[in-house]
Amino acid sequence: MSTSVWALLCAVRTLLGFVVPGRTPVFPRRAGGSPDEATFATLHVAALAAPSLRAGLTRDSARKTIRHLRALLGAGAIAVTDVDGVLAWDGEVDCQREHAPGHARAVLASGRPRVVTGHALSCDVPGCAIRGAVVVPLTVDRRVVGALAAYDSAVGPALVRTVTEVARWVSCQLDLAELDSSRRRAMEAETRALRAQISPHFIYNSLTTIASFVRTDPERARELLMDFADFTRYALRRERDFTTLADELHCVDRYLLLERARFGERLRFTVRVAPEVLSVPVPFLCLQPLVENAIKHGMGATGGCGEVRVLVSDAGSEAHVSVEDDGLGMDPERARLLLGDDSRNERGEGGIGLANVDVRLRHIYGEDYGLVVETAPGAGTKVRLRLPKLSCRA
Repeated sequence: MSTSVWALLCAVRTLLGFVVPGRTPVFPRRAGGSPDEATFATLHVAALAAPSLRAGLTRDSARKTIRHLRALLGAGAIAVTDVDGVLAWDGEVDCQREHAPGHARAVLASGRPRVVTGHALSCDVPGCAIRGAVVVPLTVDRRVVGALAAYDSAVGPALVRTVTEVARWVSCQLDLAELDSSRRRAMEAETRALRAQISPHFIYNSLTTIASFVRTDPERARELLMDFADFTRYALRRERDFTTLADELHCVDRYLLLERARFGERLRFTVRVAPEVLSVPVPFLCLQPLVENAIKHGMGATGGCGEVRVLVSDAGSEAHVSVEDDGLGMDPERARLLLGDDSRNERGEGGIGLANVDVRLRHIYGEDYGLVVETAPGAGTKVRLRLPKLSCRA
């Protein structure tokens, strides 16, 4: 189930929790108003609270959300706690604030809602109207991570049900936050793995090639050494997971110059780029592995000459990229394995790089944006990808 569908179901379930008999609606309808006004107001407040919750259960997110949660509940005061204490409090009075961790302690231990009344709510503030509280656990992946407590002048079934549903909605948002965090960690791991896969053979061959020019052509050796430093500095940087298409193509250009120095005239390459797409944000190191794979298949497989063609075109809302070689090609089934779980068996042939890029593209843009490999024995290989023109998420 997609996260958007999950979030919608959570919102609908929460809304149903608000429409309970015997409790004054949080957003009562004005005389002559539409029956949908209260529903709209509830969803609007939920939408205001959701972005902060998607950052996880922290003191900052709780403080940004607490006012909206109280508006949803219509309670005299509410508290959001974690296992260490109160993260945020909002209410007409704060006489119960210091007691909130004690009220939540049993809920955090048992994972079950609790109604607090009587001596547990003793208060020395004259005229304090709080007479009861409903405390409901907040969970992430079925683990209790905190509690939502609502304090009011009376506790009835309607308040219990409403707090329970709001807590479930908050837990859904926290689950989505955990999914977002897991996805980011997975992407970071994929990027680290790709950096680690920069071929030691490429580094060794590049340095050997540079060394071969030191005596015969010192100026060429210096230029190649600068190209090598430029490439490795870019490939090993860690400040972000996105870059621009211009920077990615600059990395490809450095890589091709180093390989051209190694293979000489046997390697021919063409790079054609529509200037309109140079500023498009793209995942870090999404093109160089494709070019490396093309050179390995176009040159390594034939042992002679080869040509690599890189074409980047503007396709409206997307940038389209193709990397093609004129090598021996391969069976389409083997190409499928290069992008699948069996790619680890292709470690010596660039398979991991292709699979890594394919997985990251699908994680970021969706299942329709993976790599497309067109090949056949004797027909060379073309790898295509589509890059939506989205805002860069560094």
